[in-house]
Amino acid sequence: MSKKNLVIVESPTKAKTISKILGTNFNVVSSMGHLIDLPQRKLGVDVEKEFKPEYVVIAGRQKAVTALKKDGEGKDAIYIATDPDREGEAIGWHIKDRFFKKKKVFRVIFHEITSTAINDAFKHPREFDVNMVEAQAGRRILDRIVGYFLSPLLWKKIGRGLSAGRVQSVALRLVVERERQIQNFVPQEYWEIEAELKKGSQAFLAKLDKIDEKKCEIKKKEEADKLAEDIKKQKFIVSDVKTKEKRRFPYAPFITSTLQQEAFNKLRFNATKTMIVAQQLYEGIDIGESAPVGLITYMRTDSTHVANEAIKSVRDYIGKQYGKKYLPESPNTYKVKKLAQEAHEAIRPTSLGHSPANLKSFLTPEQFKLYQLIYSRFVASQMKPAEYLVTSVDIKAGERYLFSASGTTLVFDGFTAVYGNNEEETEDEEKKKSAIPELSGADVLDLIGLTPSQHFTKPPPRYSDSSLVKALEEEGIGRPSTYAPIIQTLVLRDYVRRLKGYFQATELGFKVCDLLVEYFPKIMDVKFTAFLEDELDEVEEGKLGRLKVLNDFYAPFKESIDFAQENIKKEVIVTDQVCELCGKPMIVKWGRKGKFLSCSDYPTCKFSKSITTGVKCPQEGCGGELIERRSRRGAFYGCTNYPKCTFTSRNLPEK
Repeated sequence: MSKKNLVIVESPTKAKTISKILGTNFNVVSSMGHLIDLPQRKLGVDVEKEFKPEYVVIAGRQKAVTALKKDGEGKDAIYIATDPDREGEAIGWHIKDRFFKKKKVFRVIFHEITSTAINDAFKHPREFDVNMVEAQAGRRILDRIVGYFLSPLLWKKIGRGLSAGRVQSVALRLVVERERQIQNFVPQEYWEIEAELKKGSQAFLAKLDKIDEKKCEIKKKEEADKLAEDIKKQKFIVSDVKTKEKRRFPYAPFITSTLQQEAFNKLRFNATKTMIVAQQLYEGIDIGESAPVGLITYMRTDSTHVANEAIKSVRDYIGKQYGKKYLPESPNTYKVKKLAQEAHEAIRPTSLGHSPANLKSFLTPEQFKLYQLIYSRFVASQMKPAEYLVTSVDIKAGERYLFSASGTTLVFDGFTAVYGNNEEETEDEEKKKSAIPELSGADVLDLIGLTPSQHFTKPPPRYSDSSLVKALEEEGIGRPSTYAPIIQTLVLRDYVRRLKGYFQATELGFKVCDLLVEYFPKIMDVKFTAFLEDELDEVEEGKLGRLKVLNDFYAPFKESIDFAQENIKKEVIVTDQVCELCGKPMIVKWGRKGKFLSCSDYPTCKFSKSITTGVKCPQEGCGGELIERRSRRGAFYGCTNYPKCTFTSRNLPEK
């Protein structure tokens, strides 16, 4: 018996999971992502006629299109069940508009792949959201215009094969500017004086805070030593003791950006890995039941909203597992961003009955770690705050010196019973060093020792996956579906590199960024990029037309392009090396595979060679040198004796 209805999703895994849920009347197939897009080798946008896009079947996808058309033959209805965001809406819209115009086509939306959610979604299909499709088209056209016109300018100034993107370039600017802050930073020396004090048998630490009622600032060792000698002669007396209660509230359940941040901080997953693993958990895992199970809700979201049924479920779970003292009287609520989609949910487990411990044998180590993180964060989000008692002590040393000490005692663990005691890194380290004994005013303390210590101010840290995603979100650059691709693009283009988990702008990244900032300050402006993102959100909400956004953007952009094309000149870096074929000077060039040396008489003489790093190949008996190479996965170092020697390394070994 032929199946009456066709269901189209993006991925084979999702198709497999949904197929087993829907049963025999539905044939579930995968489109394998986008089938329709702008053409690869030309602009594909008529900028003179209201920015009309020219959509074509993506190269290499014709076989999938033919299969999809065949699958649709003779079906009573076609259901498009692509992801519940702009991208998913656009994928489905193009499939309907291009291949099934005369068919009965329904749009189906769900945020978790469970039997209940899927069956309910198919009972309540809807029409396509044209505003979502318009917003996605607006973004795609903007990005194509920027990339199409900017990339050739990079070729003209720096080298062929380079490319620029609208949002990625602004993210690159953040990394480059941070790197310059680090390079230009001048460390300032300062000293601290710490006293180890004792009352009875209990010792604790206190730090010199004020001298003559002014904030303590010690610049040199001589000054610190002189003060320490004087302080040792003084009598230490408690002048004030303050005790106050402090509460730490639970964190909101994950949204895309916070999941990527926490996965890096706790698991050292980069943003791309986090989203790949989350996609697997969302689309369905075989856990020994009759069908694969989607373990988490949709992972591209900026909403902390949680469905009422899920709130009731987690509150029941907390009451049974941890007791009523951990359960707030009413559910915890969290602030939702102004433009977040309320129809979307936070990232949470689809069923609390699927505990991480019970599923461990069915999951890969990466899947287990991420699922456990999502599960515990969600449970903790509906628990009571942790409660602490904070004691602060002021101690006078003679008439001139004031020392301070503080300590924190946990009174009630609250949500930290589930999610762990995750104090901020900026938390005062003194709270962790020692507990404060019971003290009262006028208590005399014994001095055990006095320690002056040298310190230097530190530059701002390089961005990590976590802090860069946080910066992008805070600045309004990109949206949940774009954070990971933005970072991945910068790495693959070799504009930035990961060094021990932190991003360092490359020489090429500096050159590209500086060129774009000089000639396209508006495109590279963080606030303008955020403004465009907000406008696209308004297109999605039906408050703004796509054409207005494109018109407002294109006119000044075209002026900048015209000016740059007239004024940008090729950068020529002449080296002291000469061509091995014709004897003319060699110059530095940039290409798709990185920096290299080329004869200055090109194209008459086409001699070129790689630039060696000066580091010998570590392979025993090789004798070659390492050169920088690039592949689709990013930059790496390989041996000059390749293919005889196949040594490669992501990082440059020590000389």
